[in-house]
This record gives sequence, C-alpha cells and structure tokens, in this order.
Amino acid sequence: MIMPIVLATTLGLHPVACPALTPPGLPGASDSTWQTVYARGVSFVDFLAAADARHDQWRANYEAATVPADLLARARTVPGHWRLLVVAEDWCSDSVNTIPWLARLVERVNGLEMRVVTSEPGEAIMDAHRTPDGRQATPTVVLLDAHYREVGCFIERPEMLQDWFLANRDRLPREQLLRDKQAWYDEDLGRSTLTAFTDLLEAAGQGHTGCD
Repeated sequence: MIMPIVLATTLGLHPVACPALTPPGLPGASDSTWQTVYARGVSFVDFLAAADARHDQWRANYEAATVPADLLARARTVPGHWRLLVVAEDWCSDSVNTIPWLARLVERVNGLEMRVVTSEPGEAIMDAHRTPDGRQATPTVVLLDAHYREVGCFIERPEMLQDWFLANRDRLPREQLLRDKQAWYDEDLGRSTLTAFTDLLEAAGQGHTGCD
C-alpha cells in the first residue's frame, strides 16, 4: 500500500537534493548561457497547446490546479524576480502531475516566470541534475534568479513520493507501482510539489543558492 497522504501534507517536505554542477554542454554555466537556454523555452500555455501525449490529462490537471492560500502567501512574500527553467515531456507522467501546478503558482506570483524546454535541448540540464539513483529524468526544473544564476532545483517528483517509488520499484509489479503513484498524485493535488518550490523560493530569497 502506498504511504498515507496525510504525511505529505503535515510533514515539512524538501526538494530532492541535487549537486550544484555545471551542466555538460553549458560551458562555465555562465549567466548568459543559462539565459540562452531559457530563451529557447516556450511558455506553459504554448507547451500545453502543443501537447499531444496525455493531452486530456494535461488540460484537466491545469484546469483543476489551484495554489493553497498558505503557500501562495509565502511565495508572494519573497522579494525579487525568479525564473523556472523546466525540462519536461508531454508523455511524462511525473511532468503532467507537477508542472500544471507550478504554472498556476507562476501565474499568481508577480515575481515568477517560467519557460519549458523538451529533453533534447534540456539534456545537459538533466545530466547535471540526476535523480538519487543516477538517472536523467523529466521533469527537471532549475530555479534561476534575476541574473539567470542557478539557485535551486527540483527533480522528477516530490521527495516523499520519490523515496517511496525507489523503495518499491523492485518489489511491486510495474502496473501496481504506476497505479499507486498516480493515486498519490491524485490525492496530493499538487501540494507537495508546491511546498517544495515554496521552500526553494524562500531559501533563494534568503540568499541560499545551489541545490543543497
């Protein structure tokens, strides 16, 4: 049985830890290089319009997504301008269950903006920000400051779900594993993803940079 969702909403969640590395293919990870990659991205609305795989699920999640008042209030108190550089694929079950909620957060916080790239232009970013078991994965999201410097990241799925998934990946039948993962997302309603990003944003606002 999947872990109780009540834990996800009562425990303090933290984004999955990732090293602050220079992505291969992004020499020196200069601010201008990050800006170039960001400029290649599209808005979430354009990404959504082009989504072919999981089209109905993308639209349903985006239409249903809301930002809890407490998290919205916290995000709005962080000063400055911040950018989310998202590597996502329309076929990815974790992308469709996290990115629509981040899009809603961006829409409701004046200091936030977001661009989405697919895994081909985003491969170097995924390679530098791997999952705990060493994989490249979507979504990979890098938080950039106003000068396009990396200050945080989120990899694949919320930490509690990631821990459960990796612990049960070889124990449960694949079909049950994926079904239980989706059930977790359906009950969580994006709160864990939004909590992780609010934590990241607050840390960045306090001057804590890098994916620690």
